[in-house]
Amino acid sequence: MSRIEQLEQEWRERLEQECPEYSREVHQSIMSWLLGKDPNRLLDLNLPEWNIAIAAMDYRYRILQQRYLGVAPEMAYKQLMKRLASLFLIRNKIRTWVALSRDRQRSVVDVLQEVIQELLQSDRYLQQQMALIQECTPQRWLQNTLILSTLEEYCLRPIRNQPLLLYRFLNYLRRTQRGGMTNIPTGNLVRLISEELTSDESDGPISLLDRQAIAEYQDTEVFLQQQQSRQAVAEEFEAYLRKTLGEEAARWFRLYLQGRSQEEIATIMNMPIKPIYRLREKVGYHAIRIFAVKYRPELVAHWLEISLSESSLGLTPSQWQTYLDSLTPDQQQLLDLLKSNIPPDKIAEILECKTSQVIAEWSKLYLAAQSLRNA
Repeated sequence: MSRIEQLEQEWRERLEQECPEYSREVHQSIMSWLLGKDPNRLLDLNLPEWNIAIAAMDYRYRILQQRYLGVAPEMAYKQLMKRLASLFLIRNKIRTWVALSRDRQRSVVDVLQEVIQELLQSDRYLQQQMALIQECTPQRWLQNTLILSTLEEYCLRPIRNQPLLLYRFLNYLRRTQRGGMTNIPTGNLVRLISEELTSDESDGPISLLDRQAIAEYQDTEVFLQQQQSRQAVAEEFEAYLRKTLGEEAARWFRLYLQGRSQEEIATIMNMPIKPIYRLREKVGYHAIRIFAVKYRPELVAHWLEISLSESSLGLTPSQWQTYLDSLTPDQQQLLDLLKSNIPPDKIAEILECKTSQVIAEWSKLYLAAQSLRNA
């Protein structure tokens, strides 16, 4: 049995177990949607890429199962809008734009609906997915359910540490708020060059520069890089937990990454709920206080794009200035040395102190930046 056949068998058994109220035809349609148009493409993936693809399928399926499968179309659409509107950055960006626009009566959901409608009409990836869904099932209710699940997964994809929907909204603003020329130089000829040509035979303008294709390619590349970084961090942290806290902590972490609730994890691990919550606290402490700061800080910083030397700990320019103003001269000196990628033992020699003191002080600086970043 090939890897693809084994994967199909696993999904078939899982759907029969978790969705027994639906027919085999529905199970097959969901499985075809999860595996994609050409499942054999997965055979070309190496092991890390294979694991990422499997995790992506599981994530998609959980979105479908938890929010859309078996829900009435109107309620499912409302749930999608509520989910997307709940994103802090998206909500604030839209509110700010509405406050500055002429039409101040529009709600966040109204604007989101326009952005989503434009995505469905112009985004190539979503158009390909809708064509795939139509091939997977002729049932209209299931088509709508799969499209809504695809929309949520696509809009929430992390691109440069922000949801993809944020960039699509900014593109929407650029297209709807194109300004004209405000100042024409005197004494010079002005030549206007457009990136669009209008043909007499076509209904609309023809773009000379396919910005959508470029944006999709860049988004896909960044998404794959982030997924590979996330997979590397997860594998290293799981190994660290197994070595430090034992197999129970590593197993809890695997189930947590699958999106399981604490109650589900307790059932699967056959443990009372209180030890499960204590295990969560231990894992969280080691993740933030030890693994991300002392054990593999460069790996975590690369994944989250919060590197000190490259990304100023993930702070915005104004946050970075506020952060610097809050530091003592000794802390600023330590930060400058760390930003120069000087190892802690060498910094200890320069500052005439112990390496453990350097690491402890760096932990304080890192957690202070994290608090500011999350404020």
